[in-house]
Amino acid sequence: MVRNVGFKSQEKVESALKKIFRNVKVIGVEEVSVYNSAGRVLAEDIVANFDLPTLDRSAMDGYAVKAEETFGASETNPIMLKIIGEVRVGELPSVEVESGSAVKVFTGSVLPKGANAVVMLEFTKSFGDFVEIFRSVTPFKNVLRAGEDVRKGEVVLKRGEIIQPQDAGILASLGFEKLKVYKKPVVAVISTGNELVEIWKKLEGAKIYNSNNPMLCNAILSLGFSAKSLGITRDDPREIENKLLEALSFDMLIFTGGTSVGAHDYVPEVVSKHGEILFHGVAMKPGMPTAFGIVRDKPVFMLPGSPSACLLAFETFVVPALYRMMNVRIVERKGALKKGVLQSRIPSELGVRSYVRVYWDNGKVYPVRISGSGILSSLVKANALLIIPENLEGYEAGEEVEVMLIRDLTEVFE
Repeated sequence: MVRNVGFKSQEKVESALKKIFRNVKVIGVEEVSVYNSAGRVLAEDIVANFDLPTLDRSAMDGYAVKAEETFGASETNPIMLKIIGEVRVGELPSVEVESGSAVKVFTGSVLPKGANAVVMLEFTKSFGDFVEIFRSVTPFKNVLRAGEDVRKGEVVLKRGEIIQPQDAGILASLGFEKLKVYKKPVVAVISTGNELVEIWKKLEGAKIYNSNNPMLCNAILSLGFSAKSLGITRDDPREIENKLLEALSFDMLIFTGGTSVGAHDYVPEVVSKHGEILFHGVAMKPGMPTAFGIVRDKPVFMLPGSPSACLLAFETFVVPALYRMMNVRIVERKGALKKGVLQSRIPSELGVRSYVRVYWDNGKVYPVRISGSGILSSLVKANALLIIPENLEGYEAGEEVEVMLIRDLTEVFE
């Protein structure tokens, strides 16, 4: 950069990002409660210590039976079984299903010994100590098998995953109270310019209110990070230097304004005095005066004073750097729509809109589980949702479908 002349060269955006990634470091690891973990980045693989569920359980309200004794059952040919007891949720069974008998169960009840299926309540009718079965079931129909959700020793979540609410649910189910996560950076925001005044002061003459500072602080907060406004500094090298040294107690620094090549743009000069400028001037519009440096191992971003250029540069460079400090790169954001080829058939009922949990991987779509809303791990293993409209009976293997990502796709740096 040559003051009053212009930038000697302009860094390409991708080249600038590579320099950021090489020079921004992970700031550490800490433990957090599973109750306060959403949005945090896992610093270790999570391995299940036991099967989930630990025992075979009923997936429906109904009757636990021997499946073979229901074969041939229909409304015109019901099977009569004796009710020998019931198993409430949270209790261990005190009865055993023997030939000719049934046990009343509820969703989540442990399956009693001797039973290998559950007949849904809708297909039964009770008469005192007996129940009529109107529909046959196959072995383990309407049963959630032990370990069907998660197997002992299975990696449930990998290092680098950004924790979602459903992840906290499965982790709590597996007894994880504390999680090791990467520390979140705290960002200092400083606005530069003689023309700026704080919003709680009277506006006089040619002054303008400081809008970039609250804009950036809220942008940082909206991503789940912490921001600290250090207010305004005038276009004076000594004042800028004092603010820089004050801000070094934070994990990242952002200056807005004073970053171009004008006579009073002192910020890059002050930063280079105490550290190293990695690039100054980027081949992008708006946002060309953006600069980046390192001072005492702290990343320092120098963003343009124009609000639109400031926010664009923030999204382009600062956001990836914030996640780099937590050891991940966001490849694709949650909520994005992706197209892919379905790898197996997914049926659906006419008149019902189906929300199918799927896994999207480089243009291929794999159903994670096409039935069973109680399988929590399916929401953890799935990274996308396929919506089947009411007028379709499903999709066939080989069809191209559009899915919506339900979790951020990430890559670990190291």
